[in-house]
Amino acid sequence: MSALVPLPVVLPLAGAALSILVGRYRNVQRGISLSVLATTLVISVLLLVRADRDGFVAHDAGGWSADLGIVLVVDRLAGLMLVVSALALFAVMVFAVGEADEEQQRVGFHPVYLVLAAGVAASFVTADLFNLFVAFEMMLAASYVLITLGGRPDQVRSGMSYVVISLVASTLFITVLALLYASTGTVNMADLSVRLAEIDPAVRAAFALSLLVVFAIKAGLFPLFFWLPDSYPTAPGPVTAIFAGLLTKVGVYAIIRTQTLLFDAPDWMGTVLIVVAVLTMVVGVLGAIAQDDMKRILAFHIISQIGYMIFGLGLFTVAGVAGAVFYIVHHIIVKTALFLVTGLVARRAGSSRLSEVGGLVRSAPVIALLFAVPALSLAGLPPFSGFLAKFALVDAGLDAGAAVAVAASLAVGLLTLYSMTKIWAGVFWGIREIDPPVEPKHEGRLGSPWAMLLGTAMLVIASIAVSVWAGLLYDVAERAADDLLDPSGYVEAVLERSP
Repeated sequence: MSALVPLPVVLPLAGAALSILVGRYRNVQRGISLSVLATTLVISVLLLVRADRDGFVAHDAGGWSADLGIVLVVDRLAGLMLVVSALALFAVMVFAVGEADEEQQRVGFHPVYLVLAAGVAASFVTADLFNLFVAFEMMLAASYVLITLGGRPDQVRSGMSYVVISLVASTLFITVLALLYASTGTVNMADLSVRLAEIDPAVRAAFALSLLVVFAIKAGLFPLFFWLPDSYPTAPGPVTAIFAGLLTKVGVYAIIRTQTLLFDAPDWMGTVLIVVAVLTMVVGVLGAIAQDDMKRILAFHIISQIGYMIFGLGLFTVAGVAGAVFYIVHHIIVKTALFLVTGLVARRAGSSRLSEVGGLVRSAPVIALLFAVPALSLAGLPPFSGFLAKFALVDAGLDAGAAVAVAASLAVGLLTLYSMTKIWAGVFWGIREIDPPVEPKHEGRLGSPWAMLLGTAMLVIASIAVSVWAGLLYDVAERAADDLLDPSGYVEAVLERSP
């Protein structure tokens, strides 16, 4: 079974190379992408089942000892992230095949998308910080190409902002890595967790804060979120969806992994994380309310929702971390679905601005239904997955005595509901005030190509499945939280990988 661990990284890379070779045959490229992503999803499910049964699945890639070689590990958290990210990547690819607009017609879309998939998977399975850096660079290179694929001036401008901010984060990351290596002689996370405990507490605290800043830029935490709302909305619809739903959560994953594995969760770090989480929630939702474009409203909600996940981590309790893990799974599915619906709206109505769209509940009821389910879930209404995720965090927060943060999260939930009703009133129920800049595309009773609807429906159904099997998912999240807060099993699984 351990031989399967590298496959979520290797298969997309091999698929990307093959996709370049057959670049003249677009249908073959589509077949390769869908086959690779579907296979990756199946392998991810198998790895999660094995990791949940045994605790860890580890693989040494080069036959070297753990402190010198490359060790890949799938634990319960990494397994969950692999499964939900593979599902999102596959559903978005189905959507992109159905859209077949100019950007997706370009020969580079499929191979670059598969490189992005490989980078995401590598981030989750790597057991050392240097390979985490390499995985981030893979995602950065692929992201920049995908954002600017259309070559429009606004895409290039947004792409430049994105790449400059990402390069700043990468520079800081590699600097911290160099200092960590100079101080401890290793970048293997399991080895680091042992050696960091032996250095000066002030130096250890400086490393903890430095890594938090690096990954906070990736995740879009307050006050380092400023690049996010302007970077995503100009990209092609499928690209925006996968960026919004998935890439910021890779940053959140890195924060959870490093803060629980490398450091001993001091009280001051919990306070820092909760304060930052509350500010991220509030600023994000206020930014969303001020917008009049569906894409930008949802983009600001990415920031707001990241705050909930960091709030759960900041409690540093099993219930809090389990709530954060549950929230991540729910949010990747729901947010990706909402951005895919935005792509459907923009295609069907010619715009995603609230004043330029209206009445889609009557002219395109299928699209309205596909929006309603994830929107209600994001707002946290019962019995949808968002309600269950927020309930878990609120319960954990009250148990930990974080009443102020809990009150803030509930208030932000009400404001999120308000912004979702604002989209519903403007896009689906209201009347168009001005004509859109692009001619609307009327495509039969469904309102959009069937593959675009299918990709979106897959995620909507998955969000319902999260609600139906919430108990099963929360149990896995709780076991993952146990592992994260007591990382001795992870450390043992990695350090025992000797030839």
